[in-house]
Amino acid sequence: MSRLIALGALLLPLAGLTACTEQAEATWKDGLEQELRRVDEASPGKLGVYIKHLGEDAELRYDAERFWYLGSAVKVPIALAVLQGVDDGEFRLDQRLTLEAEDKVDGSGDLVWQDNGVDYSLRDLLKEMLIESDNTAANMLIRLVGEDALNQRTRKSMGGDFEAITSFTQVRRDVYGEVHPDAARLDNMQLVELASAPFSKPRYEALARVLNLQQDALKAASMEQAYKRYYARKLNSSSLVAYGTMLEKLVRGELLSTESRDLLYGFMKLDSYDNYRLEAGLPEDVPFIQKTGTQLERACHVGVIEPEDEHRAIVVVACAEGLDEGKEAGSLFEQVGQAISKALLSEAPPN
Repeated sequence: MSRLIALGALLLPLAGLTACTEQAEATWKDGLEQELRRVDEASPGKLGVYIKHLGEDAELRYDAERFWYLGSAVKVPIALAVLQGVDDGEFRLDQRLTLEAEDKVDGSGDLVWQDNGVDYSLRDLLKEMLIESDNTAANMLIRLVGEDALNQRTRKSMGGDFEAITSFTQVRRDVYGEVHPDAARLDNMQLVELASAPFSKPRYEALARVLNLQQDALKAASMEQAYKRYYARKLNSSSLVAYGTMLEKLVRGELLSTESRDLLYGFMKLDSYDNYRLEAGLPEDVPFIQKTGTQLERACHVGVIEPEDEHRAIVVVACAEGLDEGKEAGSLFEQVGQAISKALLSEAPPN
């Protein structure tokens, strides 16, 4: 009996510690969810957030199970597929890939303006795709891996709630195809030239001209309607939970070798502080790997706080829609970062 009493005396403090830990977890989750709801209700659009503290194995889901358009956030799974190929011996980082006319697409980066036939190492293309968010570099890497293989690897990494990643050229053709199916025959440079027309009515009219169609033959009344229809197809989209699962696996060493993971962390700006979006709401000295993605009235900012320490790492996936993807989304994500700092980090930056 005395041994049982002694054992009970030891177990009681442990039970109390467990209860306190669960209570603390509930407190930060409840408080953070309330703050996210307040921020969301005050914003002009809609917000979705997935947060997981890996050390506590505790997660918060705020409208995180529905599909959200990822934009350039798909460049992280593209990079993962390339680096997995490197780890498997299929590719080499010093391997050269030649720029072709079919790779070129408008958007971030300057590879679109380089001469056809110039070759680049996979290492440089990864850097351009992630740091400069170069869409042409992304197209080249998708061509290397192959869309089918890319999507198979991504589906395995995310574990579900994911739709196909396409090339960035295909994104343009699919959006313009909602205006008229003849857009499927536009070549890459025609698509680049269309992007030079201001959004939205001048571009809509430019598309009608390049297709040699009268506006009454077009199938969408505006570019905004075309984008809305495109988003409804859920291409290049996933749930925030699925994307967060992929980032968790990355941190836990389940997706890449240590060497490849370190390279990816560097290209995801581990050692820099950009003071924008989520990161603007975090303490400046807190390590944060990240990637953004934007398109018309859609924005995402994804990353991991303290990714090199599995016990302290916090996965954050935030997306927004129905608002200006630049200034308004930036302010919204900064407030999300501030809320995370207050709830989970020791020192929050001043407002």
